Parts: sequence; structure tokens; C-alpha cells
Amino acid sequence: MSTPVTTSARGPVRGPAGSAEGSPAGTPVGTLTSYRAAWTNRGRGPWRPPYVLAAITVIYLLWSLLPVLIAVLFSFNSGRSRSVWQGFSMRWYTGDPNLSVLHDAGLRTALGHTLLLGVLTTLVAVPLGVAFALGLDRWHGRLPTTANVAVVLSFVIPEIVLAAGLLFMITQLQVPFQLGTTAQVVGLVTFQISYPVVIVRARLLTIGKHYEEAARDLGASPLQALRRVLLPMLKPAVFASAVLVFADVIDNFVLVRYLSASSQTETTSMKIYNTARAAPTPALNALASLMLLASLAAVLIGWLAYRRFTRGEKETTGIADFAQL
Repeated sequence: MSTPVTTSARGPVRGPAGSAEGSPAGTPVGTLTSYRAAWTNRGRGPWRPPYVLAAITVIYLLWSLLPVLIAVLFSFNSGRSRSVWQGFSMRWYTGDPNLSVLHDAGLRTALGHTLLLGVLTTLVAVPLGVAFALGLDRWHGRLPTTANVAVVLSFVIPEIVLAAGLLFMITQLQVPFQLGTTAQVVGLVTFQISYPVVIVRARLLTIGKHYEEAARDLGASPLQALRRVLLPMLKPAVFASAVLVFADVIDNFVLVRYLSASSQTETTSMKIYNTARAAPTPALNALASLMLLASLAAVLIGWLAYRRFTRGEKETTGIADFAQL
């Protein structure tokens, strides 16, 4: 029986058993052709790997994270230099008896006051934001529409405008508090309340009204349906908004600076700004590193809480993951 031989400008020459000439016996010609085409066109077509976008992403991450990593690294420098590495040490955290964060009264006060403002603002802004979101979800008309627009506008209003307005109101008008911790908390709550409102309202839209209506049909009162059905389902959004509020408060600068009264109400951002242009020691890096650690801890706790409260939910609930909140 004769062996067919095919010659073509577009295909390989067939040899014995229908295999491609020079290829292992038994390998289909079409498979080899598709492999060669895929290898030739690996950098072409709409489904090619996004090399340019990947490179831009890597460059952006290096540009944004490298200065932070360098600052954290030099917080462990054993010498006073913030640019020349002189050995590893915990001197600027706890070791130095006068200049470390633990022993410097100014740095310690700034750190404590920053964390205090973060906790107080979160405890006040999140419940108010949740209540505000529930009210806007149930109340219809011109007034709630105007309030909803005002919440959205708070994202685009320059912070310095709000700070200047609050400063004028506190110093020129009769209000029951003065500049200091109370004024800072009031200003931060005013600025941060939009986060829980927007996030909780988004969660309410994904939940819908059928769960609450089912509870009402089973005999629950409106308050019982809210407390036993709706609020537990809102926990992921509540924790996400609390994390965002806390993380944003501890690095706030404009509001807390305008509403500060003395050195006792100075935050870490103000401390870093006031001393960065002088001759600071790596203790300033240590202070910033502790703030970074607090932010990361808040995000980690919020992410773990989100995973716990959304366990068993379908991926199509409308909130894909904690980061998208």
C-alpha cells in the first residue's frame, strides 16, 4: 500500500501514518499547527497577556510602597541618621531613654490622642451613619433626597473649606464647646459620616426588602424585624465602614489642625508635619510606622469580621469582597 504524500504551501508534508514530517510519530498535524500558530501569535490578538498594564501596575506599586518601606526600615536604624543605615535597633521605639516614642512625652501624647480621636469618631460616626442610611432608605420625598445629595457632596467638598467653616462657627458663634478634642471629634464625625451612609445604603439595596417583609408576615414588629433580621445582615457593611472611618481619621491633618487647641490635642500627622523640616530623629519614622501598623491592624480585623459575617453567602450578593466595600 502506498503512503500518501501531500505538499502544500499552507500545511506540512505528510509522512508515514499521517504524521508531520520531522515530528514524533502519531502526533496529529492539526495539533502541531495550532501549537505553532499559538506560539507565533502569543503576543498578538485581544486575548494576549496585558504586559503594558502589568508593567504600569508594578511601577505604580513600587513608586507608592517603596518610600513607605524605606521609612519603616529606617525607624529601626541604630543611629540618628534617616538616610544612612547604621545597624538594626529598637532604639527609637523603646530603647532611647529620652527620644524614643515610648519615652518622648510629645510623641507619646500625639500617638495616644490620634488613637483616641479614631476610636471616638468611629463610635459616633458609624451608628449615626447606619441610622441615617436606614432613614434615607425608608423615607421618600424632597427632604430625604436633599439629604442624600448632601451626603454625596461631602465626598467632593474640599476638606479645608469644611475645616475653615467649623473654625469660624466655633470661634465666632455661641456653641457649647470650644476648640480641642470635642471640636475635633465633631468635625471628624461631620466629615466621616458619609462613609457609613453610602456603604450601608449599598448593602441595603443588595439585601432588598423581602427578608424584613417575611419577618413582619411571621408576626415580628417593625423594631424586631430591624433588630433581629436586618441589622445582623448589615454587619459586614457596618464593619467595613468602621474600618474606613478609623483608617481615615488617624491620618487626618487638615481638620484636626484647624480645630486643635494646644499641644495636648496634637495628632501624629501634625507632629510629623511640625518636626519633619527640622532635624528629626528616626523616632519620627517609628511614630509613622506605628500609625501604619494601626491602619493595617484595623483593615485586618475588618476583613476577618467581614469573612465571618458573610460566611455562607452567595458570591452574587452584590458585595464581592471586603476591599470593594
